[in-house]
Amino acid sequence: MGNAHLHSIHVHPVKAVRGIAPREAAVEPWGLAGDRRWVLIDDGGKVVTQRLLPRLALVAAEPRPGGAVRLSAPGMPPLTVPVPRPSVTVPVEIFRDKVEAVEAEDEAAHAWFSSCLGTAVRLAYMDDPATRRPVAAEYARPGETVSFADGFPLLLTTTASLDALNSLIAQGEYAGEGPLPMNRFRPNVVVSGTPAWAEDDWSRLTIGDVPFRVAKTCGRCVVTTTDQDTGERGREPLYSLGRHRRLDGKLVFGQNLVPLSRGTIRVGDPVRIVE
Repeated sequence: MGNAHLHSIHVHPVKAVRGIAPREAAVEPWGLAGDRRWVLIDDGGKVVTQRLLPRLALVAAEPRPGGAVRLSAPGMPPLTVPVPRPSVTVPVEIFRDKVEAVEAEDEAAHAWFSSCLGTAVRLAYMDDPATRRPVAAEYARPGETVSFADGFPLLLTTTASLDALNSLIAQGEYAGEGPLPMNRFRPNVVVSGTPAWAEDDWSRLTIGDVPFRVAKTCGRCVVTTTDQDTGERGREPLYSLGRHRRLDGKLVFGQNLVPLSRGTIRVGDPVRIVE
């Protein structure tokens, strides 16, 4: 796989909303710099994602200096939210984890999202990703942490596997829904120049000079059926993944990565499979 290279990079400053595709990104122990440091929570402190509110796909978040974010959405005035000053934390429930975070100081941020989504939500920030949330113990090494990503610092997908999946969709009952774009899977790094499904067998790799280990295959959820341009849901890719990519009861696409050191990755960087 001498031609394997980094095809694209994706950073989502606010979990569950649109992000950006920079040409380069700093790799931190808990993920790409600025990725999923912000999160929406309901009145009970539970994280709100596209699983519950597919309309989140229509919201965009762009990073601003110092960790601030600029929010935009159809019919809403843009709003820039600064990183909150050190303050009393609030408990956030993300899947099985309880995590401390700091709520945005500006009530306008909470009101902006609540108006946009039509339900009461609040915006919170992970102030100290080095300590707040460990990677799931069964897949972690001591000291590994993660932001508000689903479970691991980075998600990797490959263009060849998406092409193969789209071929399966084209042969299936819901062929009219394909081909699907990569944004359905909300990856951090997309690799080109590999055979389809080659990533199933990887355990360590480098992107440029930055080493990573593969923690586990990524099980997919209903978010992948959400059109990221319209917020509308269909049946694919879960229908085809269920028929062709079922592993240990999960429908799988992509691999979860943990960085083994800091560094910077750039679009076009060579990707080398170590083992």
